[in-house]
Amino acid sequence: MTQTKQTQKNIKLIAIDMDGTLLNDRHEISDENRKAIREAEEKGIHVVISTGRTRITCDELVNSLSLSSYLITVNGSEIWDESGTLVERQLLDTAFIEHMWSLKQKHQTYCWAASVGKVWRDEFPEAEDVANHEWMKFGFDIQDDNVRDIILADLKRNPALEISNSSPTNLEINAAGVNKARAIEKVCKRIGITMDEVMAMGDSLNDLAMIKEAGFGVAMGNAQPIVKEAADYVTETNVEDGVARAIRQWAL
Repeated sequence: MTQTKQTQKNIKLIAIDMDGTLLNDRHEISDENRKAIREAEEKGIHVVISTGRTRITCDELVNSLSLSSYLITVNGSEIWDESGTLVERQLLDTAFIEHMWSLKQKHQTYCWAASVGKVWRDEFPEAEDVANHEWMKFGFDIQDDNVRDIILADLKRNPALEISNSSPTNLEINAAGVNKARAIEKVCKRIGITMDEVMAMGDSLNDLAMIKEAGFGVAMGNAQPIVKEAADYVTETNVEDGVARAIRQWAL
């Protein structure tokens, strides 16, 4: 990546992943990251948290930043505006959720799922009750590489699924077309900017689309290799204030 490319950019929006990116290994936001985000906001840059988490599991941390911009949750399934009002929500077909639960049982993996209003961790509603929930995401955590490959191959046969991960051992499944890049693109249209004016930061496959499609993509020092390869710049790790380093070096 050349500095010339970046000097032609004018960063108007910074999209930041949470786990493995903004958060350290204790799931905290460091003082340096907080300061850099505040400096970006004071400069008039929109700071958008773009996470695989649900509102239930990210609200406390996001609220502590006192941001005045949009929020993207569940890998892009949900977009929330500056006042915390839901702009858009994209759901996963119940039949797909049931199939993934059957794969979890067959292969004895750990799983979690996000429905509107609840995160299910290695549990599931009664069969007759599944359709009464609105589902957004299903996740597997699979330590065995062979089992993970078998499940991934099964899921890839369904073109209605968007498959990513938030760590090397897991799989995250949303409805096809749901990813952080598409959500950021919609936010850009609402505030009147282009993807070329976005800096996106992340560490995992669920960040890959936004890192590739942003005007400037930043991979964390702890990012998966494929994410580093796609990025314009590799910053420090999530425990070395990599977010603050990237904001100060390229956006401020």
